[in-house]
Amino acid sequence: MSTPDQLPSKKQFAFLSTKRFFPLFGTQFFGALNDNLFKTTLFVLISFYGLGANPWIPSSQMLNIGALLFILPFFLFSALSGEICNKFDKAIVARWIKVAEIGIMIIAVIGFLHHSLSLLLLSLFLMGTHSTLFGPLKYSILPEYLERHELLSGNSLIESGTFLAILLGQILGTMLAATHIYLLATILLIIALSGLFSSMFMPRVQAQFPRQYIQPNIARSTLQLLKETSKQKNIWMAIMGISWFWFLGSIYITQLPTFTRINLGGNDQVFNLMLTLFSVGIGTGSIACARLSKHKLHLSLVVIGSIGMSIFGLLLVVLTNGAHFVHADNISVFLARNNAFAVIISIIGIGFFGGFFSLPLYTWLQTASSNDFRSHAIAANNIINGFFMVLASIISLLIIWLFDGINILYLLVAVGNIPILFYLCRNRELRIDFMEFILRKH
Repeated sequence: MSTPDQLPSKKQFAFLSTKRFFPLFGTQFFGALNDNLFKTTLFVLISFYGLGANPWIPSSQMLNIGALLFILPFFLFSALSGEICNKFDKAIVARWIKVAEIGIMIIAVIGFLHHSLSLLLLSLFLMGTHSTLFGPLKYSILPEYLERHELLSGNSLIESGTFLAILLGQILGTMLAATHIYLLATILLIIALSGLFSSMFMPRVQAQFPRQYIQPNIARSTLQLLKETSKQKNIWMAIMGISWFWFLGSIYITQLPTFTRINLGGNDQVFNLMLTLFSVGIGTGSIACARLSKHKLHLSLVVIGSIGMSIFGLLLVVLTNGAHFVHADNISVFLARNNAFAVIISIIGIGFFGGFFSLPLYTWLQTASSNDFRSHAIAANNIINGFFMVLASIISLLIIWLFDGINILYLLVAVGNIPILFYLCRNRELRIDFMEFILRKH
């Protein structure tokens, strides 16, 4: 009988079509798709169509308010989410979350119909809450659905699907902003209903800790959660690495439209191309990392991912250094430029090695957590991720204000991979795994 490490690679993703994985994958995919479709449509309407125009609050600041409202629930409700996932059957919780999503979309549709920015911002906050509640659930339920040797591959599919859903949501959101409101409303509701339908097939699981106390004091439960998590070294290090990945990704994606226009001289078509390349890079990197791992967690791949992100991040900076375009050209003009192919390789490379970097860390977070603390660990991860993303916005504003350019910001991010790598290499397991990896290659 074959051991997990000896299973043929063609069977590595055999569980994809099974009931213990595919409904969860679909539920997560439709949720991420709706999040980004709604958020992108709203932001495009505010930026380009004057939705909620206010002489006292410019559209750029309104976007910052919207982004803050979406992230705020991660700080407020992540600890609560971990408690709920521990106390109840996660499959049932998933279904109630999807029912709530349909209600949120109905509020959003009313907001779109009446051009009510207040209702739409409320919906954005509620969708952030929806994502906060589902986040710990999707990662903590995976070890209950999959065998240990399937976990790395399962995480790679979830991560790939999530980024493809984000990409599709952003592209569709940009397109639907200019269409009739009834078409937008129909699509939003169909996606929400699809998520609910998919969740109905998620197998039920036993509650990990039915006696879990639900702490009504949100601030106290959040601080207690972070304190308990910080005491567990492996879990905390995994969270720091994952949070750096979201810090880096947030900076790249947030600044990509301006970078495309100024440093690449491209229009919205070129931006969509860059966004697609980055997202596909992360997806293929995650899948490649899972295949290379052969059913076993290899923390050494985090080292390869970090070095790869630095190399291609620096290459992107070098290729665009000193570039400042006045006119935004289409894809055909961009592709005709001498450095276009190298830029494309750089964007794909950053995403690809980002997948290598993040996938082992997510699996490490799951396997380092005990069954009754796993939901809490992932909830703590969401809180720290949210903090790093807010920090990314603040640092971006500061660096761009000081240096009046995005290249310096991208340079700092590329170089910043190195100290993060040194921090992670303090872990003995990672160092040993990396040395074994080197010795095997020689």
